[in-house]
Amino acid sequence: MKKNFFRKLSIWATAGLFATSLSASTLETEEGYVPSAENQQSREAFQDDKFGIFLHWGIYSMPAQGEWYMNNANIDRKEYAKLASGFYPSRFNAREWVSAIKASGAKYICLTSRHHDGFSMFHTQYSDYNIVDATPFRRDILKELSDECQKQGIALHLYYSHLDWFREDYYPLGRTGRGTGRTQHGEWKDYYQFMNNQLTELLTNYGPIRAIWFDGWWDHDQDPDFDWQLPEQYAMIHRLQPACLIGNNHHQTPFEGEDIQIFERDLPGENKAGLSGQSISQLPLETCETMNGMWGYKITDQNYKSTKELILYLVNAAGKNANLLMNIGPQPNGELPEVAVQRLKEMGEWMQVYGETIYGTRGGIVKPHDWGVTTQKGNRLFVHILNLPDNGLFLPITQKVKQAVEFKDKSKVKFKQDKQGVLLLFDQIPDEVDYVIELTL
Repeated sequence: MKKNFFRKLSIWATAGLFATSLSASTLETEEGYVPSAENQQSREAFQDDKFGIFLHWGIYSMPAQGEWYMNNANIDRKEYAKLASGFYPSRFNAREWVSAIKASGAKYICLTSRHHDGFSMFHTQYSDYNIVDATPFRRDILKELSDECQKQGIALHLYYSHLDWFREDYYPLGRTGRGTGRTQHGEWKDYYQFMNNQLTELLTNYGPIRAIWFDGWWDHDQDPDFDWQLPEQYAMIHRLQPACLIGNNHHQTPFEGEDIQIFERDLPGENKAGLSGQSISQLPLETCETMNGMWGYKITDQNYKSTKELILYLVNAAGKNANLLMNIGPQPNGELPEVAVQRLKEMGEWMQVYGETIYGTRGGIVKPHDWGVTTQKGNRLFVHILNLPDNGLFLPITQKVKQAVEFKDKSKVKFKQDKQGVLLLFDQIPDEVDYVIELTL
């Protein structure tokens, strides 16, 4: 497949654009990917939700050194696999997980179904290296989580690794996982079939999956001739579940067939982490970030972001028209870390008050500034003041403002408007985490 094929910017941006002319299934045409009506509706729901929780969990939680430990320490794959025989997360409780996440105000969960170490966190018939067949726990945690998500009305997304440090048929090897003891190799066609078989299981046996979240494309980013065969894989996913969204953490402009654009450790338009220099597409956007420093559980990493930092990240993401996928690394015993649960609770308390200014909104007509951001629903503009140096704020709004009130108590806010815009006047400098003003346009 030509390299340029993968770098095309998806033009299927506006929800409902093709709803009147599409049948119930996704179309694959000579001109390219046309998302189905169900897919467009799913994109809208995804954007409305705004907030999700990422769960990086696997047998890598046992050494408690993060999800890249196998690669970073060059652990032989056969030695690493012995972790599975001792993996018994006795305190895993899907109801408690989903309840805690729901209490945070998050609307969806993304679980690592298979990470780069090759271990499957679901019962797959295509490999014995999975949580049911290879561990004494012998429970399909994904099935339990899926059932509970459906009960509590939480959407389920699944992370799936394109690369594998364990299997010999992931060949040619990429730039990672070269020290895991694979002295022989199989064939790519077998590995590609294995992935598609597993993806079929995930989209057939676990109810509605709202998104497949791919990772690992970058393992061959220095080999321009390597063909991941993504178009065929994407088409298969859309055939199995037309509403299922596809995202790929490849750090590139979206490829043909993708439904969301992912930014890692950065808000759209920023590149502080060095992974997000790509242009911003018209697809629904999502930024993923860690609650502490790691994705997978690391026992020495207690550097959790404060509740204020998490709220600001969520608000800034919404102001940039993006979702926030905030990560937690569950412990090897199956519990969510106590600090993470406390952060979820405190975020939920904030969302109970201000959720209306986040859920269902899009980035507002006033672009993000140092003082904060805006979000918008119809003629309601929410001005999120995060860092204002004085007691006045000018907004370049040319539409007539009918009313300005504090969102929390609906008390009126003084303002002046002329042809240049609107000047909000406050009795004192706002000092809240997020001082929200609602303007009616």
